[in-house]
Amino acid sequence: MTSPAFDAARPYRLNPSVALRPEPFGALAYHFGNRRLSFLKAPELVELVQELGRHPSVGVALAGVPDARRGAFLRALASLAAADMIIPQRSGTGAR
Repeated sequence: MTSPAFDAARPYRLNPSVALRPEPFGALAYHFGNRRLSFLKAPELVELVQELGRHPSVGVALAGVPDARRGAFLRALASLAAADMIIPQRSGTGAR
């Protein structure tokens, strides 16, 4: 089964099977289910990923990101979604 395409208009959250380990460059993300390792190469991206579940959409979560970095962050989030590091939230789930 393939994952649905990343959609910045939808809400996402960090997959509960993923652990983030802080590093000077940002963080390492390890998925305990599929054993994938991803590098989050900016502390601001780490903060964004940790806070995704508190926003009604990725677009709203990106509101505080400078325009010059927004495209790079969107590409990073799409890559994290493809790796199952972040997952879509179901409708009706709000902030934790």
